[in-house]
Amino acid sequence: MPDLAAATSSPCIKLCRLDEAATMCLGCGRTLEEIGLWGGMPEPTRLAIMAKLPERLVAADRDTGIAET
Repeated sequence: MPDLAAATSSPCIKLCRLDEAATMCLGCGRTLEEIGLWGGMPEPTRLAIMAKLPERLVAADRDTGIAET
């Protein structure tokens, strides 16, 4: 039986921290909705979202002044 967890791409870096509006994880950049639906998403959808995450995190850093270390 294939290991489904290994086949699921994820940007999670195990540093879960919500923005002030509690809409986005400042660790990975996903919205709470995306996190909740992640396991049921098709791989192409996950990859498309992951491609947008670096830009989201840069924007969040500008908005909050929180620098990732």
